[in-house]
Amino acid sequence: MDDHTRDPSVRPPRGNPTGWRADSQWEHATLRRAVGHGVRLYNSGKYHASHDCFEDEWYNYGRGNTESKFCHGMVQVAAGAYKHHDFEDDAGMRSLFRTALDYLRDVPRDFYGVDLLDVRTVLTNALDDPTALHGWTIRLDGKSPEARPEDIEYASALD
Repeated sequence: MDDHTRDPSVRPPRGNPTGWRADSQWEHATLRRAVGHGVRLYNSGKYHASHDCFEDEWYNYGRGNTESKFCHGMVQVAAGAYKHHDFEDDAGMRSLFRTALDYLRDVPRDFYGVDLLDVRTVLTNALDDPTALHGWTIRLDGKSPEARPEDIEYASALD
């Protein structure tokens, strides 16, 4: 574990996703913290704030490793949803989703509790039918959590 990605305040997951170690710690607790905030903000339609959560964490990792690919892919997911929902720019959404799918291709399907199989499926479907995004939420630990005040505060502090 890298010291700069430790955070003792980050809680354990439900289940045993990739990233949760046998010694009952996150490999990178700050990644799990960013994932929680980013997913909840995405699920509440705050795509730009979600993007910021994943982008800020992305800078903690070297190029090409799984954590970097995951964060970069999730940045593209949030940005693509932002293009679709806020700007009605489906060409931009498709471009971002294709890039996201490339980054997420080899990331484990339960990385840090995110249901990446579902993410990849919905993104692929949205390439042909952007309405696949309507009503869709990202599942974390088997649930679709929504933003709380602390998620908004976290994202606001990143600016």
